[in-house]
Amino acid sequence: MTESVTLCIDDDTGRERTIAATRGQTILEAAHNAGVEITATCGARGRCRSCRVKILEGNVPPATVQDNVQLGAEAVRERFRLACQTRLMEDTRIVAMPPRVEAGYQILGGQAATTTMALESGVEKLIVNVDAPQSEHHQTSDLDEIFNALGDRLVTREVHPDIVRDLPARLRKHKGELTATLFRGRLVDIEAGDTTEQLYGMAFDIGTTSIVGSLLDLRTGEELAPAGMINPQAPYGADLMSRIAFAQFNQKNLQTLRAKVLNALSDLIKQACKQADVSAGHIYKIVMVGNTCMHHILLGIDVSYLGLAPYAPVVRDGQTIAAADLPLKGVPRAHVCTLPILAGFVGADALACVLSTRIYDSKEIRVLVDIGTNGEMVIASGGRLVACSAPAGPAFEGAQIRHGMRGAVGAIERVEIGADVQCSVIGSEAAIGICGSGLIEACASMTQAGVINATGAITRKTENLPPAVARRIIKTESGAEFVLVWKEDSGKGEDVTLTQGDIRQLQLAKSAIYSGVAMLLKETEVLPEDVAELMLCGGFGNYVDIASAVGIRLLPEMPVDRITYVGNAALMGAQMVLLSDEEWNRAEELLADIEHVALAARPDFQDLFIDGMGFGRQKPIEHNKPVEKAIAV
Repeated sequence: MTESVTLCIDDDTGRERTIAATRGQTILEAAHNAGVEITATCGARGRCRSCRVKILEGNVPPATVQDNVQLGAEAVRERFRLACQTRLMEDTRIVAMPPRVEAGYQILGGQAATTTMALESGVEKLIVNVDAPQSEHHQTSDLDEIFNALGDRLVTREVHPDIVRDLPARLRKHKGELTATLFRGRLVDIEAGDTTEQLYGMAFDIGTTSIVGSLLDLRTGEELAPAGMINPQAPYGADLMSRIAFAQFNQKNLQTLRAKVLNALSDLIKQACKQADVSAGHIYKIVMVGNTCMHHILLGIDVSYLGLAPYAPVVRDGQTIAAADLPLKGVPRAHVCTLPILAGFVGADALACVLSTRIYDSKEIRVLVDIGTNGEMVIASGGRLVACSAPAGPAFEGAQIRHGMRGAVGAIERVEIGADVQCSVIGSEAAIGICGSGLIEACASMTQAGVINATGAITRKTENLPPAVARRIIKTESGAEFVLVWKEDSGKGEDVTLTQGDIRQLQLAKSAIYSGVAMLLKETEVLPEDVAELMLCGGFGNYVDIASAVGIRLLPEMPVDRITYVGNAALMGAQMVLLSDEEWNRAEELLADIEHVALAARPDFQDLFIDGMGFGRQKPIEHNKPVEKAIAV
């Protein structure tokens, strides 16, 4: 599949060139293949800002950690990206920036980003040259000599016994040249010779459905390898409450869930290190984020009362634990950092999203929505940060849908209804099911075509439908169904359909997200049209068709050009904390600033939820206090 991309080259002639590029290519690759020169001083590794571009038209791809490191949050928010890191998703128009920062921003009428993220991970490697003790009259030791060489950089003399067990041989092997590794002033490794270039860390987002991570070079911020897998806890429950119920008042089951996630993390670390050809022994810092349930299970904390009112977490503060004490295998020198938790069902992943999007620093009204099994939302308005969560359930992941599946080859991801139904399938293969994004588009198209009514019911009145579409409404023993792909065209020997029950599952899931956002707007006395930007994050959110999401009332009714994708913002936040202890400290400060709205305790939430169930025109959001404007309907 090819996508058309227009590169606006800033030269003396001001010429523009339109080139054909392959979807998934980076802008830099597409430009160079077409003979368009965009400078990449660092060799396309994301270590400089010479290849920066600004997205003028088309959806802005989610920023990478390198975009944030090199360009800064303000420039990222203004649609600037590194061409070497940004992959094409659709027709896009960009302008390539000239070498001088000032000239580039002046041309576009913007301001240069004045702040970028400092690479201060808290981990440092130092060459120390020490002599082994030479005289028995000198009261010293091998370790004392190293401590003396480190001086004020050392904040504690405590060391793990494993570090010093074979220290005598290492000290004398290279005639006293050693590499000492410190984590926040604590000695965590001593190696013979110079290993200062081998300094790595990993960031993880532990979701209910999947676990994703990345291996980073702590010296440069470069991502060396991604890693990911389906959360192996899934067989014990598709959503949070199911997992909590499984482990509730049952330590054996809790340890079963914990072992699953720890083994998965160990496997992902091994996988990433193999791909990047680095030693896991040189991973010194690991940052993990996730919802409160995943956080507690990872640490082996009892989740029994997390499932009972008032749903309070056992601990909220960020934790730093030696990997060996977790225990996490294969990374003997690493420390694991977990971000703070906002509330019982607004976890560290939500705080990581707040960090990565810089929503806390926005002068305009912005909303952050993480669409997943557990939906989390944050609004920044008038200096306030307010958060809530809503249990959307696993429908967006294809669970509890008759022909539902995850976004893999064979899944219907796009649906259009005209004279007949046209389905786009991942991998251009015969359809075997439908994923979450396809489910949303199918229901949006069915609503527009009149196949389902405002209540979500499959219509019985087919006389106004095109004949080919009307034939797709079939009656079965379990009720009405709509055929998306006939069995002769499917890859499973049976019709791929949407049942009335499937539509009801989607209604419950979408209403949870819609009503959560609506409650935040109501709480902060904000109208949808006053929101400058609504940011969709999470793995699923980046595949949702925005117009369809607004059309089925998954999101509030607002201009679609104000709704943007920000990628896996939780993982991005974890990466930022991995690379910068300043972000770690910021997370602790934000913990006290973010207000939490408990939806279940609000009597008006039920009305918002019922309103969100429909597929029709949205009702105006009523505020707690009178406002001057009203939503135009």
